[in-house]
Amino acid sequence: MLMPRAVVLVNTDVGTEEEVMKKLLEFPEVREVHLVYGVYDLVVFIEAPSHDELRNVIVTKIRRLPHIKSTTTMIIIESSRR
Repeated sequence: MLMPRAVVLVNTDVGTEEEVMKKLLEFPEVREVHLVYGVYDLVVFIEAPSHDELRNVIVTKIRRLPHIKSTTTMIIIESSRR
């Protein structure tokens, strides 16, 4: 069975995107971080053993990092790949 996963869209203070990316990669639950153009600055893929732990990562780790202005979280309910 797959562990609970989520995509977190992050807005940072201007010019701090790479610094925030490096900090995010220090968390073991963070699987990928992408620097993107558009409405958001970073797209973060996270995975945790339970939904409670997933929530904890988002609320107590990611959202409390310096230079993060806002986040939007999407919990993944089903995936498919080519």
